[in-house]
Amino acid sequence: MSWKAGLSRNLPILRFFCCNESPSSRGVFTWFNDNYHELKQLNPAMPILLRTGDNCMPAITTELDFSQNDLLTFMIQKQLFRDENGTVSEARMEAAKAYLQTDWHELQRQRWASPGFDPMRPFIDEEEPDWRYTNAERAKDLEAYFVLKDAVDEQIATFSSGPNDEYKKAENALLMCQRVDLWGAGPSEVEAAVKHLSRLGQKFNSLETDFPDFITEYYPGAEEL
Repeated sequence: MSWKAGLSRNLPILRFFCCNESPSSRGVFTWFNDNYHELKQLNPAMPILLRTGDNCMPAITTELDFSQNDLLTFMIQKQLFRDENGTVSEARMEAAKAYLQTDWHELQRQRWASPGFDPMRPFIDEEEPDWRYTNAERAKDLEAYFVLKDAVDEQIATFSSGPNDEYKKAENALLMCQRVDLWGAGPSEVEAAVKHLSRLGQKFNSLETDFPDFITEYYPGAEEL
């Protein structure tokens, strides 16, 4: 029961898919019916949805907040940076590793090095195409920012330039981690899949706990309310 109470802290939504008449979906349908009311009592603000359709593939899906760092780490671990001849692209691998080591705090600090000017202001390149060169004092203030930002832009251009849409395919592969197919699975396997998604959500999602109005967290030693 304890892990069920923590679902809404890890996942924003759970979607169950199954076919009402197919034996291959019986495990998903049974587990949903047996656990829905308990899950809603423990997670009242969390959407828990069931979608049915003829010959539907039984599955569970959720939403995980993967970042670009997660994607690049995935591509490096799986060695998905490949040249057209099938060999690992060292240039794109190194660009991805360099991007993962970017000092974002320093980049943000240098962004505001020129008082009253934001080099990341929306539409600045359209409104003032030569803004880097029109003010010498401002250019000097932002010198360190230019070095960091140009390095990041070059790294992004390098690791996303692979052939055969490798970067987009890797994005899609990572997003498939949000889904668990459960063809012919029993109730125990469905529960294991929900726990698996919850653990992924605990690692990748940053959700604010939404307590119902009538629930207050109690801390030993706190003054009585």
